[in-house]
Amino acid sequence: MTFVDDLQWRGLIQDSTDPDELRKALDGDSITFYVGFDPTAASLHVGHLMQVLTARRFQQAGHRPLLLVGGATGQIGDPRESSERSLNPPEIVEGWVGRIREQLSPFMSYEGDSAATMVNNLDWTGPLSVIEFLRDVGKHFPVNKMLARDVVRNRLESGISFTEFSYQLLQANDFYQLHVRNGCKLQFGGSDQWGNITAGVDFVRRRGAGPVHAFVTPLVLKADGTKFGKTAGGAVWLDPAMTTPYSFYQFWVNADDRDVNQYLRYFSFKSREELEDLEKATAERPQARLAQKALAEEITALVHGPEEARQAIAASQALFGRGSLAELSADTLRAALGEAGLLTVRGELPTVGSLLKEAGLVASANESRRTISEGGAYLNNERITDGEAVVPETALLHGRFLVLRKGKRTFAGVEIVK
Repeated sequence: MTFVDDLQWRGLIQDSTDPDELRKALDGDSITFYVGFDPTAASLHVGHLMQVLTARRFQQAGHRPLLLVGGATGQIGDPRESSERSLNPPEIVEGWVGRIREQLSPFMSYEGDSAATMVNNLDWTGPLSVIEFLRDVGKHFPVNKMLARDVVRNRLESGISFTEFSYQLLQANDFYQLHVRNGCKLQFGGSDQWGNITAGVDFVRRRGAGPVHAFVTPLVLKADGTKFGKTAGGAVWLDPAMTTPYSFYQFWVNADDRDVNQYLRYFSFKSREELEDLEKATAERPQARLAQKALAEEITALVHGPEEARQAIAASQALFGRGSLAELSADTLRAALGEAGLLTVRGELPTVGSLLKEAGLVASANESRRTISEGGAYLNNERITDGEAVVPETALLHGRFLVLRKGKRTFAGVEIVK
């Protein structure tokens, strides 16, 4: 397969400018491309991984990445379907630019013929005067075409500011500037950016430059129609301080059977043959969740490193008695127990039986005694035989945590605060 064949097999090209010309460009010599990320929060989330990992594929195929973090466009905001964005202070956006650049950095190589470069559109947009912007950029944009964009048309009744209306001009100028400054010949992004991206292609042409190319990746939705990257707790962030590596791993390992094979094509760097073999093995043994586990391990290692992936896997096994709790770091253990609900107990160490009730594993003291007598209660994966015994100091993991389990699958965490 050629590089473009692989992208198409994975479903990564939804729409593109001239497909034949795009194929010639990508399957030929190395080209420079760009993909942009607006700093609208302190971290990227898993929804951004489609673009991050697609850029990584391009670099591995020998193409040169320009990773744009929008210090200018991040102060404006792309129009939303429903309402006007709140504008963040410039100093906040500047801080987020730095954080997102750090997050993007490990995914790319910055050496060799296809070395990646970080760029910030504030460098060329900031010095631009209003007169220069209107004459050199605005002059090339027919308002009727801008009004035809879906998100603009949908906002006309409720209202859209000139600020958000002008966002398309800023992004289009980014493509032109990168084409002139860096020889950039391709932009890609999510399908919701198709209007902005094609406006950039047209603007480059109107300025007498080019040819340039563009494509968009599909919008990722879950099989149940909900938005990819969202959980009951909110967005799944790449920053480990905002979403722990354990929770990140759990997001992927809990992927719906209907979604996981497509997720593997989008996000995994395994070959087509490996993925087809994995799909077949998963179909034969769906209860083993082989695809989910392979996906979760690979993506967690990519984003958080192999050791955090190993810890997340170990925690998933140890909590259900299939591994050693003692091997887990304090951060991983806290994150894992937090997923199940972490009971905080202050003061003297309680009895084991009373903890079962306080942690919500049983409804009453009688049920606690019955569960223990039937051999179905565990403390740190050791069967409890005496519910009246006080929890020993030596049982505290990292000096403060306990893992309680009822049966094979129901567990809860306890943190002892003295």
